[in-house]
Amino acid sequence: MTLDLETSSVAIGRAWADDLIARLTEYIAIPALSPAFDSDWASTGHLDRAVELVAGWMRSRPIQGMTVEVKRLDGRTPLIVAEIAPFGHAAESGQGTTVLYGHLDKQPEMEGWREDLGPWKPVREGTRLYGRGGADDGYAAFASLTAIEAVQQCGGSHGRLVVLIEASEESGSPDLPAHIDALAARLGDVALVICLDSGCATYDRLWLTTSLRGLVDGTLSVKIVTEGLHSGSASGVVPSSLRIVRQLLDRVEVAADGRILIDAATVEIPAHRIAEAEATAELLGERAMEEMPFVSGARASVGEPAKALLARTWRPAISYTGIDGIPPTGSAGNVLRPATALKLSVRIPPTADPDTVVAELRSTLEDDPPYGASVSFGQSEAAPGWNSPELAPWLRGALSDASQQWFGNDMQLYGEGGTIPFMGMLGKKFPAAQFVITGVLGPGSNAHGPNEFLDVVYAEKLTCCLAQVLDASARHADRRPD
Repeated sequence: MTLDLETSSVAIGRAWADDLIARLTEYIAIPALSPAFDSDWASTGHLDRAVELVAGWMRSRPIQGMTVEVKRLDGRTPLIVAEIAPFGHAAESGQGTTVLYGHLDKQPEMEGWREDLGPWKPVREGTRLYGRGGADDGYAAFASLTAIEAVQQCGGSHGRLVVLIEASEESGSPDLPAHIDALAARLGDVALVICLDSGCATYDRLWLTTSLRGLVDGTLSVKIVTEGLHSGSASGVVPSSLRIVRQLLDRVEVAADGRILIDAATVEIPAHRIAEAEATAELLGERAMEEMPFVSGARASVGEPAKALLARTWRPAISYTGIDGIPPTGSAGNVLRPATALKLSVRIPPTADPDTVVAELRSTLEDDPPYGASVSFGQSEAAPGWNSPELAPWLRGALSDASQQWFGNDMQLYGEGGTIPFMGMLGKKFPAAQFVITGVLGPGSNAHGPNEFLDVVYAEKLTCCLAQVLDASARHADRRPD
């Protein structure tokens, strides 16, 4: 007995068309900002509205052996926990737990949305569903339970499942460790982790994420005088706070090529990850760089596809994501400003230690400040990266079969440049677990930016893949013939 793939495909397709798109439309309309961007989230209530929407829908699903709870800890964002008993052949096997993970908190609005679009304005346009959070990754809870439901209704089996939907991922998952500690006994022996918060380099196959960069976030603050001064009187004597910032940045980044000068943020890239990048580059060609929306005449800082892929997955890089102390040009007077603060977002290699990077970054920026200025680096986030263990043969086979079945192409392995703190956390807690990290963030989907969209066709096919892998996992653990 095994999952009827044709029947499951019909059931999943019907669910997306008749239900999931409508639920995601409701979800997108909720401005459920992550706590880092809404410190009053408990009062504004948007995160709780999203939790109620998702948890309510989950409770309504006719899934045998399922309980759904919203776990709350003092001062922390809520966590939705769905526990589903083994089903079918796996009911007597005693295999370990499969954890399915997603999140429902969102990034800020961001400027630059098309005139007819908006972050909280869900719009369906062809295969795309526009709006903040649909692809990153509000769809995860809906896709996970739809796949489980299809397994149960279409002749399949699955092992013991725990679905975790958190509400602080976009802030670096600060609340998740406490929840995981509280759930330790219920999680038990985690054998497989499935995360739908990653991406795909193309929409024509299943992509499996094999590594994620870590993240160090913080604010560099420089103050040189106690108040603003007339630039005609002070400039030339009082150094500009922005010039001091520039000098400090030269300590950590080479402006000409973006090379990072923090030793703790540089690692030797494993040979098999280089080989993966080369294989992906051969598949993508110049698309590895051309997907970026460069202005006319602009080019990437890396000239070869394979090097570009490694630059965005295994090499450190700094982005400057916010600035304080500088007025808009339209209201800027002839004033030498007293201070400048700059937000640094430092992506670090999967195997780099974020705490060590923070320590070196802080000392490099703060020690011996130019002109004796007041300089501080305040860390706001330090999240580990993740490097996946080798795939077990049965899992590699199941993923390959699913990609061929639903996309007609081989599965492809590749690294991602983003950060999912939960993966590093679980990797340490359950070193023997297998990991399936994938998602719908493909070309143009623009997570965190304007015009974010979910490709509905790809999401539907990914849901079919998920059902097939859950069934394969149960049959592997049970050791029964197909």
